Amino acid sequence: MKVCEIFASIQGESSLAGIPMVFVRLTGCNLRCSYCDTKYAYYEGEELSINKVLEKIHSFPFQYVEITGGEPLLQDETYKLINELVKSHNVLIETNGSIPIEKVNPEVKIIMDIKTPGSGMSEKNYIENLRFLKKIDEVKFVLTNRDDYEWAKNFIKNHEIKANEILFSPAYGILNPAELAKWLINDGISVRLNLQIHKYIFGNIRGV
Repeated sequence: MKVCEIFASIQGESSLAGIPMVFVRLTGCNLRCSYCDTKYAYYEGEELSINKVLEKIHSFPFQYVEITGGEPLLQDETYKLINELVKSHNVLIETNGSIPIEKVNPEVKIIMDIKTPGSGMSEKNYIENLRFLKKIDEVKFVLTNRDDYEWAKNFIKNHEIKANEILFSPAYGILNPAELAKWLINDGISVRLNLQIHKYIFGNIRGV
């Protein structure tokens, strides 16, 4: 499988924000979101065997592992890696929501994007994925402006989302988190404001 980087850091997003874990960033993505902060993962990386990836993961002392990208579900080997990892770790996978998720091991927490119009990729959402979400999973809307916010509100109103956590994330450096917080408070929306705290801790750099 082609791997962009493997590193340990603080989880910056989701309900697990603040927890140290291992990140496996796989190479390749089928989308080109306007706010993408990991463009280097489109192509950079090296071919590693699953055993080599597991060896690197086991060299860290952390119980949690997140598989991310790029888009990790583009590589068939990802499923084999997941099935090995769940034997020893708590596993998360972050996916852009355009690839079917039904084959993902049910022990894995899926963090799935639903692309808003501001991403330029909203037509790529694979809506059928909503059927396969579990309560432990999380759904994330990255918002660039008020129009994205209203779009996301209408989406959750018009679709059944079984995941316990719905994340509204202001695009870093584009939408002021204070503005989003005011909208959520004024509208009484029961979602989680999702900041990328690793960027506030380390800055907007790779490998964190």
